[in-house]
Amino acid sequence: MLAAVGVVMATMAQITLALADDMPTFQLTARDGRFIPETIEAPAGKKFRIVIRNAGATPEEFESIELRKETVLAPGVTRTVVFAPMKPGTYKFFGDFHPDTAKGQIVVK
Repeated sequence: MLAAVGVVMATMAQITLALADDMPTFQLTARDGRFIPETIEAPAGKKFRIVIRNAGATPEEFESIELRKETVLAPGVTRTVVFAPMKPGTYKFFGDFHPDTAKGQIVVK
């Protein structure tokens, strides 16, 4: 009986990992007070993630007021931000440490 429970749990874990791997993933780099790329195109109605890497020498913050997301990245740090399924539209984000130059948008289609 215990072996059967272990097999079921292992199978469920594999299914969960497979579903997570199906999530669209986009790369975003913060460097020298800018985000590269400035525009990310994501699918409407699907959960997705953005992997943000700070390749600069100073801290940066990814922030979107309308999406209620923010994360601070020290130099050399990489973080992942997961987004719930969204409706089509354009959603702005910015870098709080360089608000005049670190700007971008997520275009959901």
